[in-house]
Amino acid sequence: MFLYLPCYANACLILKRGVYVKYGIFAAVAVSVLVAGCQRKAEGQTVAVVNGKEITVPDLNFALDVAKVPEGADRTKARVQVLQQLVDRRLLAEQASKEGIDKSPEYLNRERRADEDLLISMLADRRLNTAQLPSDREVQSFIATHPEMFANRENWDLDQIRFNNPTDASALADIKAAKTMDALVSVLQGHKIPFQRQKNRLDTAAVPPELYSKINSLPAGVPFSVQVGNVVGVNAITGREPHPIAGDQAKPIAVQAIRKTQTAKALQGTLKSLRDSAKIEYQPGYAPPPATAPKKS
Repeated sequence: MFLYLPCYANACLILKRGVYVKYGIFAAVAVSVLVAGCQRKAEGQTVAVVNGKEITVPDLNFALDVAKVPEGADRTKARVQVLQQLVDRRLLAEQASKEGIDKSPEYLNRERRADEDLLISMLADRRLNTAQLPSDREVQSFIATHPEMFANRENWDLDQIRFNNPTDASALADIKAAKTMDALVSVLQGHKIPFQRQKNRLDTAAVPPELYSKINSLPAGVPFSVQVGNVVGVNAITGREPHPIAGDQAKPIAVQAIRKTQTAKALQGTLKSLRDSAKIEYQPGYAPPPATAPKKS
């Protein structure tokens, strides 16, 4: 049996004073062995050591997977480049720790949020991987009821203007009254509202079905807006490129979309059950409003 001593252990402290004096030579040898054992080397499963901290083969393989190295690329060259990126990340992270960033409230909040996001994402992946495969009938029904993803799928060229939603009532009224993109630009400039205007491209498969029917029926050039948080994106379709998907190409896309929908519903069901069974206490003024019971007819 081996007694593991961490590299930061002070071997002298675990030896009684008398023993240290009596067996001074032995103690010196033992300490030298401990120190030598703590010197990590770039060998075996360790591909690099950065200030005493290892980067292992699994670390590198995971980074290569994330980097999505193209087929046919020089794997040796890619491996060297990705490893150097890992080394650089370790160095910068180490510097951040030296400056105490990892002790700041902002870091701790972001770390907790990142941990939660990762756990939720992996929970969704687990539900997705265990979701029941849809039947052929379900697949064909999904394809027929989602033309924006299949038979009528298109790539839209967009003229897009993005800006932060103003709080001034007169500015909001003028923005809503603008009927063209150029008119909107004039309104934003008149109210001194910063904005960005750019060209963009949108695959209709990414448009929610309830929005697709509304947007698709608009006359050419008529703007439509989508707000995410406080950012408003006003768009006008300037071009359409048909990109229909059918037959053998359509089925795996439909299966994946159905399974994602099943996963989302399963997670919502899990969340409802967790809320019902959880003990949650709110400070006065922070609790959500009570759910309104549906009216009986």
